[in-house]
Amino acid sequence: MKPKTVTWNVRGLNDVDKRLRIRNMIREWKVDIVCLQETKLNYIDRGIVRSLWSGVHVDWAYLASNGASGGIVVLWDRRVVERVEEFIGNYTVACSFKSIADNYLWAFAGVYGANLDKDRSLLWDELVGIHNWWDLPWCIGGDFNVVRFPSEASGSRRLRPAMEAFSECIFDLNLIDLPLAGGTATWSNNQSWSRLDRFLISPEWECHFPEVWLKRLPRIGSDHWPVLLDCGGIRKGRWPFKFENMWLKSEGFVDRVKQWWSSYQFQGTPSFIFASKLKALKKDLQVWNVESFGNVGEMKKAKLLEIQEIERLQVVQHLTQAE
Repeated sequence: MKPKTVTWNVRGLNDVDKRLRIRNMIREWKVDIVCLQETKLNYIDRGIVRSLWSGVHVDWAYLASNGASGGIVVLWDRRVVERVEEFIGNYTVACSFKSIADNYLWAFAGVYGANLDKDRSLLWDELVGIHNWWDLPWCIGGDFNVVRFPSEASGSRRLRPAMEAFSECIFDLNLIDLPLAGGTATWSNNQSWSRLDRFLISPEWECHFPEVWLKRLPRIGSDHWPVLLDCGGIRKGRWPFKFENMWLKSEGFVDRVKQWWSSYQFQGTPSFIFASKLKALKKDLQVWNVESFGNVGEMKKAKLLEIQEIERLQVVQHLTQAE
């Protein structure tokens, strides 16, 4: 399996409702590795992880926040990659991974860069150190808090020393800065914009995943866009049936289910009857869901397209309060 990875500065995970929104987006993206920056959490346990990514196959590593600022968490599906070693720095959470499908060994680093120019050299030194520690193909992603070129930020006219230092680090580590599809900026506050978030990969990593490409995803609840690194894997299999919590808020839902269940008549062993009833109930629930709520998936896609169009406008003009 070819992994899909998302990096996103979420601007805080303290709020339960926000974690629920992020959880829904992670499920929508169908990714294998997630790197979230600016968690603003000094401790992350399994309860926090389960509120972000449900399932028993999720593992994680994190960098605690400094007070109410900073913090990184990297989550991954253990059915896709297995952690071999980890390193927690001041600006990075790094793991050496073994891919389950082919035992391929590689390293990932999630980054949340310093805001001040005087501190950025510490990040470059940290990346050089872990790059030399693990002699492996590399994938590095996150919010670097600096752009590479003046064209990557609104109102920028000249090449600053911080930009040059960033490019020098990329050159020294022999990394590839992937182009971004789906938009120019990865951060915007409706007045200015810049590309602060990106993925950097080594040539060896690209050789193993030659179909890799980078895409900006729609954003909700942050001034940063999520960025997806897709290695081109084709996922097969049928969609599993899922119970929707919103059904419980529908008046008379439980009574409706009881009525359906009582109406099913099957002959055979108890286990066969039970399985047959569940199958019949699933069909009735699916029909009732469409009749009562419509195609929620398509409605969500339509709303995300509206958001993307507004974000496209935001790059070239100031948005109105209504927008």
